Amino acid sequence: MSARLLSLASLGTLLATLPAAPAALAQSGGGLAACRALADAAQRLACYDALPLPSLSAAPASPAVATAPIPAASSPAGQFGFEQRALASAPESIDTRIDGQFGGWGPKDRLRLANGQVWQVVDGSSASLNLQSPKVRVRRGAFGAFYLDIEGTGRTPRVKRLE
Repeated sequence: MSARLLSLASLGTLLATLPAAPAALAQSGGGLAACRALADAAQRLACYDALPLPSLSAAPASPAVATAPIPAASSPAGQFGFEQRALASAPESIDTRIDGQFGGWGPKDRLRLANGQVWQVVDGSSASLNLQSPKVRVRRGAFGAFYLDIEGTGRTPRVKRLE
């Protein structure tokens, strides 16, 4: 019985020191690793809370940042970062035609439009058609893509401008 009482007394002493254990672990140099090793969430939190904060006065002063004069808005440097504003003023589509007999397209085919622009099929699609000077619309898509809508067909290849 006396051994059992001794065990209970030891356990009581251990339980009495548990609230102070996280602070002792944090101060003992174990720091974060000691706190991380605690299994009980409340003890782990208390251990982290007991860690000393780094001194703000020990931090090196940040170097002074030199400021450059602001460039004029009309210069290219002044327009830097405003690319979306420039795109907002661009048309959403252009309407023209393909002159002459149009037999369709295949992957990487180049299509010359009546307005002089040259566009290349970039999506790997193809179509066999028999159209005479069809009207076309080149329109903007998402993420900078362009699509060629050809009157009289239900097909719309993705294109990129070459000229």
